[in-house]
Amino acid sequence: MGNKTIANPSNTKEILAKYNLKLNDRLGQNLLIDQNILNKIIEAAVLTDNDTVIEIGPGLGSLTQFILREPGLGKLIAVEKDKRLVSILKEIFTSSQNLELVQSDVLDINWNEFIAERGIKDSTFKVISNLPYYITTPVIMGLLESDVKPARMVFMVQKEVAERMAASPGTKAFGALSIAVQFYCQVRIIHEVPPTVFIPQPDVYSSIITLIPYTEPPYKAKDRKLFFRVVKAIFQQRRKTIKNSLIKASTVNFNKDDVLEALEQSGIDSRIRGEKLSIASIVELSNNLIK
Repeated sequence: MGNKTIANPSNTKEILAKYNLKLNDRLGQNLLIDQNILNKIIEAAVLTDNDTVIEIGPGLGSLTQFILREPGLGKLIAVEKDKRLVSILKEIFTSSQNLELVQSDVLDINWNEFIAERGIKDSTFKVISNLPYYITTPVIMGLLESDVKPARMVFMVQKEVAERMAASPGTKAFGALSIAVQFYCQVRIIHEVPPTVFIPQPDVYSSIITLIPYTEPPYKAKDRKLFFRVVKAIFQQRRKTIKNSLIKASTVNFNKDDVLEALEQSGIDSRIRGEKLSIASIVELSNNLIK
């Protein structure tokens, strides 16, 4: 394809030196340079015939070139905020006909419009990213809360964040983020990643995770906004009983009698802590709280 190979430490350092490029800590620019880890990300994406892939934050293109090598790839759309990196990527991948480079802050993207403008249909595209850690949650939730439905998403995220996303009720890591992500999709941690596979090395371990959006949502929240306000109330005061969490929380305005009635209708002990409830139980509770 004529692409320059940059997926190893020496070449990445050479490119940084060639362009006199200093990585921006504020933008969370930690470049992934280990080929084994890059292969694990590609394997997790399970690219099939004519897939469209959206890559968020390609950096200097180490993951980009691995995606472009996949025989099942239809088109790759790479979204990069840093204008300097976009210029370099255009040089590196000048002969790649199926690559579209988009210079944009991913947090400013309206995903419904972005997908519609390119004529991409639901479940025909995948999202892959070595995400800057400081935007992990807003990027993932922005995708999940939009109307677009990727077939699969594969992210490199901070290890602790991955554990929170995949956590089960009653565990220390289980919280509002666990529910927010699992409400929309299946979560699986694929592989733990050490700091040594990045330039520069971050201070934390990372994990590769896959998110597979539900084709048919298993949770039927009658009022989604109310459901998430209930979730927020539970975890604002996670050590309190579910009854006290809902009565005293600032995110909701329920009186004691309504809360007790809804708990009884849902078959939930008012003395239990909300952090121990399953997502299905919280959905049923929020449905019974609707007046």
